[in-house]
Amino acid sequence: MLKKPASGVLGSSKSSTYPRGYASGFDSPAALLDGLFEHPAWRAQVAYMCRSLNPTVRNSFFRRAGVFTTLILLAAITNLSAAEKTAVILTVHDSLTAPNQPATIEAMLTGKSLRTEIPLGGEPIELLVAANVVATAMTGSDGRAFLSYTPKAKGSVLFTVRVGATSKTAAAEADANLAVWERRTPIIAVEMTSLMEVPTTQGPTVTLPGKDAEGKHPMPDAAHELGKLTQFYYNVLYVVTEDKVVGTNDQVGAQARQWLSDHKFPVGHILVFPSDPTAFGAKLDELHDAGWKTLKIGVGRSKTFAEAFLQRRLDAVMVPEPAKGEAPRKAKVAKEWKEVRKKM
Repeated sequence: MLKKPASGVLGSSKSSTYPRGYASGFDSPAALLDGLFEHPAWRAQVAYMCRSLNPTVRNSFFRRAGVFTTLILLAAITNLSAAEKTAVILTVHDSLTAPNQPATIEAMLTGKSLRTEIPLGGEPIELLVAANVVATAMTGSDGRAFLSYTPKAKGSVLFTVRVGATSKTAAAEADANLAVWERRTPIIAVEMTSLMEVPTTQGPTVTLPGKDAEGKHPMPDAAHELGKLTQFYYNVLYVVTEDKVVGTNDQVGAQARQWLSDHKFPVGHILVFPSDPTAFGAKLDELHDAGWKTLKIGVGRSKTFAEAFLQRRLDAVMVPEPAKGEAPRKAKVAKEWKEVRKKM
Protein backbone atom coordinates (compact mmCIF):
# COMPACT_ATOMS: atom_id res chain seq x y z
CA MET A 1 0.00 0.00 0.00
CA LEU A 2 1.35 3.43 -0.95
CA LYS A 3 2.25 5.63 1.99
CA LYS A 4 2.99 8.71 -0.12
CA PRO A 5 2.21 9.78 -3.70
CA ALA A 6 4.78 8.95 -6.35
CA SER A 7 6.41 11.92 -8.01
CA GLY A 8 6.06 12.52 -11.78
CA VAL A 9 9.69 11.44 -12.33
CA LEU A 10 11.47 8.82 -10.28
CA GLY A 11 15.05 9.86 -9.67
CA SER A 12 17.76 10.24 -7.07
CA SER A 13 20.45 12.72 -6.21
CA LYS A 14 22.85 9.93 -5.35
CA SER A 15 25.63 9.17 -7.77
CA SER A 16 25.66 5.69 -9.28
CA THR A 17 27.89 2.97 -7.89
CA TYR A 18 27.74 1.00 -11.17
CA PRO A 19 30.50 1.00 -13.77
CA ARG A 20 30.28 3.56 -16.56
CA GLY A 21 27.79 2.42 -19.27
CA TYR A 22 25.33 0.68 -16.94
CA ALA A 23 22.49 3.20 -16.64
CA SER A 24 24.75 5.53 -14.68
CA GLY A 25 23.11 8.49 -13.00
CA PHE A 26 20.03 6.49 -11.79
CA ASP A 27 19.36 4.36 -8.79
CA SER A 28 18.09 0.82 -9.14
CA PRO A 29 14.32 0.26 -9.67
CA ALA A 30 14.12 -1.10 -6.11
CA ALA A 31 15.68 2.06 -4.72
CA LEU A 32 13.30 4.19 -6.72
CA LEU A 33 10.28 2.28 -5.36
CA ASP A 34 11.68 1.92 -1.86
CA GLY A 35 9.88 4.15 0.56
CA LEU A 36 6.71 4.35 -1.51
CA PHE A 37 5.18 1.27 0.08
CA GLU A 38 3.99 0.93 3.63
CA HIS A 39 4.11 -2.87 3.96
CA PRO A 40 7.66 -3.95 5.01
CA ALA A 41 7.42 -7.43 3.47
CA TRP A 42 6.37 -6.08 0.05
CA ARG A 43 9.08 -3.47 0.16
CA ALA A 44 11.72 -6.03 1.00
CA GLN A 45 10.64 -8.42 -1.78
CA VAL A 46 10.56 -5.74 -4.50
CA ALA A 47 13.90 -4.34 -3.37
CA TYR A 48 15.51 -7.79 -3.37
CA MET A 49 14.15 -8.73 -6.84
CA CYS A 50 15.19 -5.48 -8.50
CA ARG A 51 18.64 -5.32 -6.89
CA SER A 52 19.32 -8.94 -7.78
CA LEU A 53 19.16 -8.14 -11.52
CA ASN A 54 22.51 -8.35 -13.24
CA PRO A 55 23.61 -4.89 -14.48
CA THR A 56 23.98 -6.31 -18.02
CA VAL A 57 20.35 -7.54 -17.95
CA ARG A 58 19.15 -4.13 -16.81
CA ASN A 59 21.13 -2.42 -19.55
CA SER A 60 19.75 -4.85 -22.18
CA PHE A 61 16.19 -4.16 -21.00
CA PHE A 62 16.56 -0.41 -21.37
CA ARG A 63 18.19 -0.79 -24.78
CA ARG A 64 15.36 -3.00 -26.04
CA ALA A 65 12.79 -0.56 -24.73
CA GLY A 66 14.56 2.20 -26.66
CA VAL A 67 14.60 0.15 -29.89
CA PHE A 68 10.90 -0.66 -29.51
CA THR A 69 10.04 3.02 -29.04
CA THR A 70 12.09 3.93 -32.13
CA LEU A 71 10.23 1.36 -34.25
CA ILE A 72 6.88 2.77 -33.13
CA LEU A 73 7.97 6.28 -34.11
CA LEU A 74 9.23 5.10 -37.51
CA ALA A 75 5.94 3.31 -38.20
CA ALA A 76 4.00 6.44 -37.29
CA ILE A 77 6.17 8.56 -39.60
CA THR A 78 5.76 6.04 -42.44
CA ASN A 79 1.98 6.01 -42.07
CA LEU A 80 1.90 9.79 -42.04
CA SER A 81 4.03 9.91 -45.18
CA ALA A 82 1.76 7.41 -46.95
CA ALA A 83 -1.29 9.44 -45.99
CA GLU A 84 0.27 12.52 -47.57
CA LYS A 85 1.00 10.91 -50.98
CA THR A 86 -0.21 12.91 -53.97
CA ALA A 87 -3.58 11.89 -55.43
CA VAL A 88 -3.18 11.22 -59.16
CA ILE A 89 -5.01 10.35 -62.37
CA LEU A 90 -3.42 7.71 -64.61
CA THR A 91 -4.80 7.32 -68.14
CA VAL A 92 -3.89 5.22 -71.16
CA HIS A 93 -5.38 4.68 -74.61
CA ASP A 94 -5.69 1.70 -76.94
CA SER A 95 -2.77 0.70 -79.14
CA LEU A 96 -2.48 -1.13 -82.44
CA THR A 97 0.24 -3.42 -83.77
CA ALA A 98 0.85 -6.63 -85.70
CA PRO A 99 2.08 -9.99 -84.32
CA ASN A 100 5.79 -9.96 -83.41
CA GLN A 101 5.92 -6.19 -83.91
CA PRO A 102 6.64 -3.89 -80.94
CA ALA A 103 3.81 -1.68 -79.72
CA THR A 104 4.42 1.61 -77.96
CA ILE A 105 1.92 2.15 -75.17
CA GLU A 106 1.58 5.71 -73.91
CA ALA A 107 0.41 6.44 -70.36
CA MET A 108 -0.26 9.85 -68.81
CA LEU A 109 0.12 10.69 -65.09
CA THR A 110 -1.28 13.92 -63.67
CA GLY A 111 -1.63 15.17 -60.12
CA LYS A 112 -5.02 16.30 -58.82
CA SER A 113 -5.43 19.82 -57.52
CA LEU A 114 -8.35 22.08 -56.76
CA ARG A 115 -8.09 24.03 -60.00
CA THR A 116 -6.13 22.02 -62.52
CA GLU A 117 -4.30 18.78 -63.27
CA ILE A 118 -0.48 19.00 -63.22
CA PRO A 119 1.72 16.55 -65.20
CA LEU A 120 3.97 14.55 -62.89
CA GLY A 121 7.48 13.69 -64.07
CA GLY A 122 10.02 11.25 -62.67
CA GLU A 123 7.46 8.67 -61.52
CA PRO A 124 7.73 4.91 -62.25
CA ILE A 125 5.05 3.31 -64.42
CA GLU A 126 4.58 -0.44 -64.93
CA LEU A 127 2.90 -2.31 -67.79
CA LEU A 128 1.12 -5.55 -66.89
CA VAL A 129 -0.16 -8.26 -69.22
CA ALA A 130 -1.93 -11.25 -67.66
CA ALA A 131 -1.01 -9.85 -64.22
CA ASN A 132 2.74 -9.94 -65.04
CA VAL A 133 4.96 -6.87 -65.30
CA VAL A 134 6.33 -6.85 -68.86
CA ALA A 135 7.76 -3.32 -69.10
CA THR A 136 8.62 -0.30 -66.96
CA ALA A 137 9.29 3.36 -67.70
CA MET A 138 9.56 6.75 -66.00
CA THR A 139 7.28 9.67 -66.74
CA GLY A 140 8.85 12.68 -68.42
CA SER A 141 8.33 16.31 -67.50
CA ASP A 142 5.06 16.24 -69.46
CA GLY A 143 3.75 13.35 -67.33
CA ARG A 144 3.93 10.83 -70.16
CA ALA A 145 5.56 7.41 -70.06
CA PHE A 146 6.20 5.19 -73.10
CA LEU A 147 6.27 1.44 -72.62
CA SER A 148 7.19 -1.12 -75.28
CA TYR A 149 5.64 -4.57 -75.62
CA THR A 150 5.86 -7.15 -78.41
CA PRO A 151 2.88 -9.56 -78.68
CA LYS A 152 3.38 -12.95 -80.27
CA ALA A 153 -0.10 -13.80 -81.60
CA LYS A 154 -3.02 -11.92 -83.14
CA GLY A 155 -6.02 -11.01 -81.03
CA SER A 156 -6.94 -8.45 -78.42
CA VAL A 157 -4.67 -8.07 -75.39
CA LEU A 158 -6.12 -6.44 -72.30
CA PHE A 159 -3.33 -4.64 -70.47
CA THR A 160 -2.98 -2.56 -67.31
CA VAL A 161 -0.67 0.33 -66.50
CA ARG A 162 -0.08 1.26 -62.87
CA VAL A 163 2.07 3.53 -60.76
CA GLY A 164 5.17 1.71 -59.48
CA ALA A 165 5.60 0.77 -55.84
CA THR A 166 8.45 3.24 -55.34
CA SER A 167 6.42 6.22 -56.50
CA LYS A 168 5.80 9.19 -54.23
CA THR A 169 2.18 9.30 -55.43
CA ALA A 170 -0.89 7.38 -54.36
CA ALA A 171 -1.64 4.07 -56.09
CA ALA A 172 -3.40 4.31 -59.47
CA GLU A 173 -3.99 2.09 -62.50
CA ALA A 174 -5.82 2.09 -65.83
CA ASP A 175 -6.79 -0.54 -68.42
CA ALA A 176 -6.87 -0.52 -72.23
CA ASN A 177 -6.69 -2.90 -75.19
CA LEU A 178 -3.84 -3.72 -77.52
CA ALA A 179 -5.21 -4.75 -80.91
CA VAL A 180 -2.88 -7.27 -82.56
CA TRP A 181 -4.01 -7.59 -86.16
CA GLU A 182 -2.65 -9.23 -89.27
CA ARG A 183 -2.08 -6.51 -91.84
CA ARG A 184 -3.83 -8.52 -94.54
CA THR A 185 -7.13 -8.76 -92.60
CA PRO A 186 -9.80 -6.23 -93.75
CA ILE A 187 -10.63 -3.41 -91.34
CA ILE A 188 -13.95 -1.64 -90.94
CA ALA A 189 -14.13 1.78 -89.26
CA VAL A 190 -17.35 2.47 -87.33
CA GLU A 191 -18.40 5.89 -86.07
CA MET A 192 -19.67 5.47 -82.50
CA THR A 193 -22.66 7.73 -83.09
CA SER A 194 -23.98 5.32 -85.74
CA LEU A 195 -24.34 2.70 -82.99
CA MET A 196 -26.59 4.91 -80.86
CA GLU A 197 -30.30 5.63 -81.15
CA VAL A 198 -30.06 9.38 -80.59
CA PRO A 199 -27.65 11.64 -82.49
CA THR A 200 -25.06 13.17 -80.16
CA THR A 201 -25.15 16.84 -81.07
CA GLN A 202 -24.34 18.01 -77.54
CA GLY A 203 -23.33 16.46 -74.23
CA PRO A 204 -21.33 13.30 -73.56
CA THR A 205 -20.70 10.97 -76.47
CA VAL A 206 -20.90 7.91 -74.22
CA THR A 207 -22.59 6.90 -71.01
CA LEU A 208 -21.16 8.31 -67.82
CA PRO A 209 -20.36 5.72 -65.11
CA GLY A 210 -23.40 4.87 -63.01
CA LYS A 211 -25.78 6.73 -65.37
CA ASP A 212 -26.56 4.12 -68.00
CA ALA A 213 -30.31 4.85 -67.94
CA GLU A 214 -29.58 8.50 -68.71
CA GLY A 215 -27.10 7.72 -71.48
CA LYS A 216 -27.32 6.62 -75.08
CA HIS A 217 -28.94 3.34 -76.00
CA PRO A 218 -27.66 1.18 -78.87
CA MET A 219 -29.37 1.06 -82.23
CA PRO A 220 -31.52 -2.06 -82.68
CA ASP A 221 -29.49 -5.01 -84.00
CA ALA A 222 -26.27 -2.96 -84.15
CA ALA A 223 -24.27 -5.21 -81.81
CA HIS A 224 -25.58 -8.38 -83.45
CA GLU A 225 -24.86 -7.26 -87.03
CA LEU A 226 -21.43 -5.86 -86.21
CA GLY A 227 -20.66 -9.11 -84.40
CA LYS A 228 -21.38 -11.04 -87.59
CA LEU A 229 -19.12 -8.77 -89.62
CA THR A 230 -16.20 -9.20 -87.21
CA GLN A 231 -16.62 -12.87 -86.34
CA PHE A 232 -14.82 -14.24 -89.39
CA TYR A 233 -13.80 -11.33 -91.60
CA TYR A 234 -13.33 -7.76 -90.35
CA ASN A 235 -11.38 -6.17 -87.57
CA VAL A 236 -13.29 -3.19 -86.20
CA LEU A 237 -11.95 0.28 -85.47
CA TYR A 238 -14.28 2.50 -83.40
CA VAL A 239 -14.11 6.24 -84.07
CA VAL A 240 -15.09 8.55 -81.19
CA THR A 241 -15.26 12.34 -81.13
CA GLU A 242 -13.62 13.97 -78.12
CA ASP A 243 -15.83 15.58 -75.48
CA LYS A 244 -14.38 18.00 -72.92
CA VAL A 245 -17.42 17.44 -70.70
CA VAL A 246 -16.46 13.79 -70.25
CA GLY A 247 -12.75 14.48 -69.74
CA THR A 248 -9.45 13.89 -71.53
CA ASN A 249 -9.25 11.81 -74.70
CA ASP A 250 -8.03 8.84 -72.66
CA GLN A 251 -11.02 9.17 -70.33
CA VAL A 252 -13.39 9.43 -73.31
CA GLY A 253 -11.82 6.29 -74.76
CA ALA A 254 -12.16 4.42 -71.47
CA GLN A 255 -15.84 5.28 -71.22
CA ALA A 256 -16.43 4.33 -74.85
CA ARG A 257 -14.81 0.96 -74.14
CA GLN A 258 -17.10 0.46 -71.15
CA TRP A 259 -20.21 1.39 -73.16
CA LEU A 260 -19.32 -1.04 -75.93
CA SER A 261 -18.68 -3.81 -73.41
CA ASP A 262 -21.92 -3.15 -71.53
CA HIS A 263 -23.92 -3.45 -74.75
CA LYS A 264 -22.11 -6.57 -76.05
CA PHE A 265 -20.34 -5.04 -79.04
CA PRO A 266 -17.28 -6.85 -80.41
CA VAL A 267 -13.90 -5.82 -79.05
CA GLY A 268 -12.06 -3.41 -81.31
CA HIS A 269 -9.51 -0.62 -81.47
CA ILE A 270 -10.76 2.78 -80.22
CA LEU A 271 -9.58 6.07 -81.69
CA VAL A 272 -10.58 9.44 -80.20
CA PHE A 273 -10.43 12.54 -82.40
CA PRO A 274 -11.01 16.26 -81.96
CA SER A 275 -14.11 17.77 -83.52
CA ASP A 276 -11.97 19.16 -86.35
CA PRO A 277 -13.57 17.80 -89.57
CA THR A 278 -10.15 17.09 -91.10
CA ALA A 279 -8.81 15.09 -88.13
CA PHE A 280 -10.11 11.65 -89.11
CA GLY A 281 -9.06 12.05 -92.74
CA ALA A 282 -5.52 12.79 -91.58
CA LYS A 283 -5.61 9.66 -89.41
CA LEU A 284 -6.77 7.56 -92.37
CA ASP A 285 -3.72 8.72 -94.31
CA GLU A 286 -1.48 7.95 -91.33
CA LEU A 287 -2.86 4.42 -90.96
CA HIS A 288 -2.41 3.70 -94.66
CA ASP A 289 1.16 5.01 -94.53
CA ALA A 290 1.83 2.72 -91.55
CA GLY A 291 0.80 -0.31 -93.63
CA TRP A 292 -2.86 -0.66 -92.62
CA LYS A 293 -4.04 -0.49 -96.22
CA THR A 294 -6.93 -2.92 -95.71
CA LEU A 295 -8.96 -0.14 -94.05
CA LYS A 296 -11.22 0.52 -97.03
CA ILE A 297 -14.72 1.07 -95.66
CA GLY A 298 -16.41 3.14 -92.99
CA VAL A 299 -19.88 2.96 -91.44
CA GLY A 300 -21.03 6.15 -89.83
CA ARG A 301 -23.76 8.68 -89.17
CA SER A 302 -22.16 12.03 -90.01
CA LYS A 303 -21.54 13.56 -93.40
CA THR A 304 -18.01 14.51 -92.39
CA PHE A 305 -17.14 10.88 -91.55
CA ALA A 306 -18.48 9.60 -94.88
CA GLU A 307 -16.65 12.27 -96.86
CA ALA A 308 -13.32 11.34 -95.26
CA PHE A 309 -13.62 7.94 -96.99
CA LEU A 310 -15.15 9.11 -100.25
CA GLN A 311 -12.45 11.76 -100.78
CA ARG A 312 -9.86 8.94 -100.66
CA ARG A 313 -11.88 6.72 -103.03
CA LEU A 314 -12.94 4.41 -100.23
CA ASP A 315 -16.44 3.12 -99.47
CA ALA A 316 -18.80 4.73 -96.96
CA VAL A 317 -22.15 3.56 -95.58
CA MET A 318 -24.41 5.93 -93.65
CA VAL A 319 -26.75 4.54 -90.99
CA PRO A 320 -29.47 5.35 -90.10
CA GLU A 321 -30.77 7.09 -93.21
CA PRO A 322 -29.90 10.80 -92.98
CA ALA A 323 -32.18 13.70 -93.79
CA LYS A 324 -32.71 14.42 -97.48
CA GLY A 325 -29.70 16.09 -99.01
CA GLU A 326 -27.36 15.23 -96.12
CA ALA A 327 -25.80 12.15 -97.68
CA PRO A 328 -22.83 12.72 -100.02
CA ARG A 329 -23.54 11.69 -103.60
CA LYS A 330 -21.51 8.46 -103.61
CA ALA A 331 -22.33 7.34 -100.08
CA LYS A 332 -24.42 4.23 -99.58
CA VAL A 333 -27.36 4.55 -97.20
CA ALA A 334 -28.90 1.97 -94.85
CA LYS A 335 -32.11 2.66 -92.96
CA GLU A 336 -31.07 0.32 -90.14
CA TRP A 337 -28.21 -1.93 -89.14
CA LYS A 338 -29.88 -5.01 -90.62
CA GLU A 339 -29.27 -3.49 -94.06
CA VAL A 340 -25.60 -2.58 -93.55
CA ARG A 341 -24.14 -5.91 -94.73
CA LYS A 342 -26.12 -5.67 -97.97
CA LYS A 343 -24.50 -2.32 -98.73
CA MET A 344 -20.92 -3.54 -98.34
